[in-house]
Formats: sequence, C-alpha cells, structure tokens
Amino acid sequence: MKIGVVIERMEAWRGGAETSTLELCRLLVERGHDVHILTTTNSQSLPDVTIHTIKAPTLISSRKIAVFAKRAAAFARKQKFDVIHSVALMPEADVYQPRGGLLAETMARNVYTRPTASRRLLKRALMALNVKQRTMIDIERRTLRPDGPIIACVSNYVARQCAEYYNAEPPRVRVIFNGVNPRVPDDEERFRLRGELRSELGVDDQTLLLLFLAHNFRLKGLTPLIETISRLVVGGFKQVRLMVAGRDNVVPFQKRIEALGIQSYITFLGPTQRATAFFAACDACVHPTYYDPCSRVVLEALYLGVPAITTAYNGASEVIQDGREGFVIQTPDDIGMWARRITDLASPDLRRRMSENALLLRERISMRRHVAELDDLFQEIVERKRSAKVLA
Repeated sequence: MKIGVVIERMEAWRGGAETSTLELCRLLVERGHDVHILTTTNSQSLPDVTIHTIKAPTLISSRKIAVFAKRAAAFARKQKFDVIHSVALMPEADVYQPRGGLLAETMARNVYTRPTASRRLLKRALMALNVKQRTMIDIERRTLRPDGPIIACVSNYVARQCAEYYNAEPPRVRVIFNGVNPRVPDDEERFRLRGELRSELGVDDQTLLLLFLAHNFRLKGLTPLIETISRLVVGGFKQVRLMVAGRDNVVPFQKRIEALGIQSYITFLGPTQRATAFFAACDACVHPTYYDPCSRVVLEALYLGVPAITTAYNGASEVIQDGREGFVIQTPDDIGMWARRITDLASPDLRRRMSENALLLRERISMRRHVAELDDLFQEIVERKRSAKVLA
C-alpha cells in the first residue's frame, strides 16, 4: 500500500505523539508499505520513508493548523495514496488517530490543574477567548463529523470522549490500543545502569527511588506529587527520592519544594536521552496526570518491568490491574492515597511481583501489535474503496 501519514510537526523531542508516529512509520515500512510523511517541518530523514514538507505560511498563528490541513489534503489527492492516516486534524483523512486525545477533553482537564475555583473560572474564560483553540475545535468538529474519517483511538478513554463530545461510536470509532517499543537492556546492562545512576544521585539500594518523566509538569501532576513527597517525609517515611526528568520550567516547582523544605528528596534532571538508565535505576514510575490519552511513559515502564502508579485520567491505566502491575488512583489530587500507595511500594516483595506481572503485558502493549492492528484497518479501507469502485 501507498500510505500517507499526516502530522503537523515531526520533531521527536516534542513528545509521545511524534515519537509514536516515527515508530509507526518505521514498522509500516518493515511490513512492506510505501510510506510518505506529510509535515510542516524539515524533519529528520528516515530509511525508506519519503518526507514531504507542506508549507503553511501565515501571519496569523490560529490559521496555521487550518492551512496545513487544507494543503496536506490537496497534496494527498495528487499523490493518490491508498490510505491517508492522519495524526493531525484533517477532515479529508481516511483514518484520524487523535494521539493527543480530543481537544475538548484536553481543555476541560487543563482547567483542573488550577488549584482554586477562581483560577479554574479564569482559565475557562481565557480558553473561551483563545482564537487558536476555537479554530482547532472547529476543525476537530469537522474531522469528527458523521461522514468523516474512521477514528482510531489509542484507548477506551479516548473512545469515550468521541461519544461524549461528538456522538461518534463504533463501528466508526475503533480502539487500537497504544503501543511502545523501548530498548530493552539485558540483565547485566540494567544492573550496571541502576548502580551507576543511583550512585550518581547518592541513593542507596534501600531507598525507594521514584521516576517522574514528562514534558508538561503541571498537566502531568508534578504539583500534587511534590505535596505527596512532603506528606511522606513529614509523616516519617524518609527513605524515598524522586527523580524529575523532562523539559519544562522548573522554577515554580523548585520554589514550592524549597517552601516545604524537601530539597534533598527531589532531583530535577532536565531533558534527557537517558530514559533507559532512569527506568533501570528507579523502583517505580509515578505519573499522577490530570490528562493523558494513553501515556507512553507508563507503557514503557510496564514493558520494562517497572511498577507504575497513575490516575484514571490516563488511558494507559486500562492495562493496569490495581495492585497487580501497579496502582490506579482516581485523581492526582488525592494526596492521602498517593502517599499510601507509594508507602506500599516500599515492600521489595510487592515490587518484585508487580514487575513480574508487568512483563506479562509486553505483547499487549507492543508497538508491533499496534501497527499490525492498524495495518488490518488499512486493508479494510482499501477493500472498501475497491468495492465502491466496482459498484460505481
């Protein structure tokens, strides 16, 4: 098949959607497809993948998304792709995969990152006045119209959003659960990485080392996590350290940490290419997110046998049986429950059992399985198009 993959920006450093799309394209090529990426960026080259840069010049930033969608659609028509798979908002796609979830839910959950009712009200008002967001919601509405693309959701959570906001349901809405493909170190390398990083951080093997890895610290719940660490320390549980890795402004979080007097318990590591070492060194992954369609970080942790704690507002929680591979907590703001579950993980026996159970999820959360299911959907679309031509 000749497949067009549409994504507005393709820099992998931006986050999970971009990284997943790169992996998707590589694996589609492995399956024998002719893959073309349509993007606004001068992206890195990929073996056997053709990259087309679609320029969307405009002085009005709110129009860039709409201009890109229109020009990408026009380009795709000329290329005569068998299937157009779009990660960006694109009403003319065959398959729309909202890897970032739906905008309406993203906006709603962002409101809840504000700590008080007045700040939430202000956030709602500011979003209502945001021209770019209104433009994106309009394109999302057209993309999810009744006769629009098939919607390939990365979790049941996203599928529920489609039904709630747009009355879009199966068979048009398909859940093709997210997948990951992390590098798996052997036992010798994992042991070495664990020792090196814990030594670098000054953390002994009896201390519970937690990993928080994200790019949007507020949305992913770093604030309640800091409050949780404070509660643990004040309560006498001091054999705990938190690694914070990722790209964001750390200053407001550092100020709160200093006010709580817990500087020695939390270490900021900045943007990183050392995720493999961090997963090897930590005892658990903590992801108290306010919103995540299906977190790659949590799935990668589980794939590597690292117990994970996250919230019900994360699609990745759908593969965690509470108490088996990790814990699922209803909200990020339940500080008492977060403190309780982290304390539970102080048990090496519990962590070992959770690690063994997490490793059993590998096939279910693999990117190869994800791409195989998408490939089946693409074949279905091609067959349907052929049948339509015959009938015409």
